[in-house]
Amino acid sequence: MSFANLGLNPSLLKTITSSGYTEPTAVQVAAIPAALAGHDLLVSSHTGSGKTAAFLLPSLQRISAASSKPGKGPRVLVLTPTRELAQQVEKAAWTYGAEMNRLRTAVLVGGSPYALQLKKLKDPVDIVVATPGRLMDHMQSGRIDFSRLEVLVLDEADRMLDMGFIDDIQTIVASTPETRQTLLFSATLDGVVGNLARKLTRNPQRIEVATPVQHEARIDQRLLFADNFSHKNKLLDALLRDTDLNQALIFTATKRGAEELAESLFEQGFAVDALHGDMQQSKRNRTLQRLRDGRTRVLVATDVAARGIDVAGISHVINFDLPRQAEDYVHRIGRTGRAGRTGSAITLVNHSEKRLVRDIERYTSQTIRIDVIAGLEPTPRADKPATARRPSFGDKPKKPFAARGNDRFDGARKASPSTGSKPRAGAGGSGAPWSGGFRNDGPRTNAGPSRRRFSE
Repeated sequence: MSFANLGLNPSLLKTITSSGYTEPTAVQVAAIPAALAGHDLLVSSHTGSGKTAAFLLPSLQRISAASSKPGKGPRVLVLTPTRELAQQVEKAAWTYGAEMNRLRTAVLVGGSPYALQLKKLKDPVDIVVATPGRLMDHMQSGRIDFSRLEVLVLDEADRMLDMGFIDDIQTIVASTPETRQTLLFSATLDGVVGNLARKLTRNPQRIEVATPVQHEARIDQRLLFADNFSHKNKLLDALLRDTDLNQALIFTATKRGAEELAESLFEQGFAVDALHGDMQQSKRNRTLQRLRDGRTRVLVATDVAARGIDVAGISHVINFDLPRQAEDYVHRIGRTGRAGRTGSAITLVNHSEKRLVRDIERYTSQTIRIDVIAGLEPTPRADKPATARRPSFGDKPKKPFAARGNDRFDGARKASPSTGSKPRAGAGGSGAPWSGGFRNDGPRTNAGPSRRRFSE
């Protein structure tokens, strides 16, 4: 199945291709044609399933035709639980709508200047992305008009209800035309979400996709503990020399970290590129094309830059730095094991980050297997007593997690060495250099433009 089979117009297909997408996800295959046909939708989908494109692409196609109604109000309204998600949705709208003539958007969220938002609303706007609380502020001041509204999207409806927005949502919906199309996306469609959905939609089509646990079943997830930064680099070197590795996507926490790690790997001879948010679109496109062509075997990226990467050859995802949000872990490892293939997701962890790992395990309802690489085992150490305060990735996950206590992590030093990893000579920084396909074929010098090929 390709995006061309979903009924999208040529301009949207062009931007999808230029953004690096190759094939639609399950939720996109099910939701996009139904939304284009005008149906209300109830979609149960998890983070990382491609749901943003599933509601934005048909919405953009709808507003690519001129409105039959006069006015300045939005034609599409997207409600999200958080400011960060609202900003991500607007950015995605600009990405997918890059070929549209004068796409106009506004983000209405707390924490940004109210006056600037008012200025945006004085002119005609196509898409408004908002959190319920801030949108209510604008509605109460009479600053927003929904008479032209054609599509209402509730993104992560379950989280909005958990945060106490049910009354605001009902007030907002009551102010929109009854002729609107409603697209509701939620991790669950049962309970209070189901009750709300019945009030908001008309004869909706119900779409359910695999849960995170089902989705990640084909991805082998492992933890490797590192004593320090030098040890972490040796572990990474060993992983990249695994003969089972086809292409690797490495995640760092910062843009600078991505650049520096890619530079270091390039100097070691790996065919590597960096990808981050400061790159121009033309450079990003060239980088992704090299990855798709197989010329780049290792890509070092930040979370935002790697969203939506869909390259079947990525066999390994390596978390060099832990993600800031537990749900970002799901986004990250979802870059491998695609199109029915198996994949490996390895997270390099400092001993001080054990509790953050438990947050991920609780969020995904999965226990991540602890592994070691022979010759690179972590130094045995005793855990400090647990403290009352627990580091968190933000919103505390509500799912029960599979393992508690320190015993499992205490056993990291006792775990059997991995038998699935087959590093060549030179792994871990010792032995003869490996001359296989991951190395950059060019000379390793400190002069000339080739040294920075990963970020050209």
